Amino acid sequence: MHPMKRAIVIGASSGIGREVALLLKEQGWTVGVAARRLDRLADFETAMQIDVTSEDASKRLLELIEKTGGMDLYFHASGIGKQNRELHEDIELQTVKTNGLGFTALIGTAFRYMAEHGGGHIAVISSIAGTKGLGPAPSYSATKAMQNTYIEALEQLSNARRLNIRFTDIRPGFVDTDLLNDGNRYPLLLNKEKVAHDIVRSISRRRHVRVIDWRWRCITWLWRRIPRCLWRRLKL
Repeated sequence: MHPMKRAIVIGASSGIGREVALLLKEQGWTVGVAARRLDRLADFETAMQIDVTSEDASKRLLELIEKTGGMDLYFHASGIGKQNRELHEDIELQTVKTNGLGFTALIGTAFRYMAEHGGGHIAVISSIAGTKGLGPAPSYSATKAMQNTYIEALEQLSNARRLNIRFTDIRPGFVDTDLLNDGNRYPLLLNKEKVAHDIVRSISRRRHVRVIDWRWRCITWLWRRIPRCLWRRLKL
């Protein structure tokens, strides 16, 4: 049995979140899950409907933690993203609301809970998209960069306050899930089951940042070294 026993997974109705929740359950964890679509959580005994953008999301998260019997691991897989070359306002603002405001609210709730209950582990799915500003998906890449920085800041805050809270920032490349089922073509698609195994292994090993997989680690390494004057002119 893993030394941590109780996990909360937000965004477990499909994709990576669901695969990670099922894998944790298979490994003997007590898992509480949540998503906007409650009907897709039938495989789990402890489940709640939570929309991360709703005003009561933090309150409902605390209720889910109580129903689960506590929380040693908080895993945040909730997020949206679309290519938006025409810069439609509704897409940009909803992405910021979900990946920015909703993310901040629930990560903050998890942090405060762990600070009051002896610590724990916070893991999030951000993205390689946070490496640089991506023209086809402006709000998505911007909110993912925000998530990268936010987790880094919380880790520093936790250490400064001498809290026993650990952090893992998961940054996958393109994963074959419903999120990318938008008619566009994406290179180097990753298998969601393999990504889930990598995530659980990375959490167990207490990695701080994990880019999945080796090809995307090489690509993001190169992205960071492209001068801004050249990056601004790239056609993605």
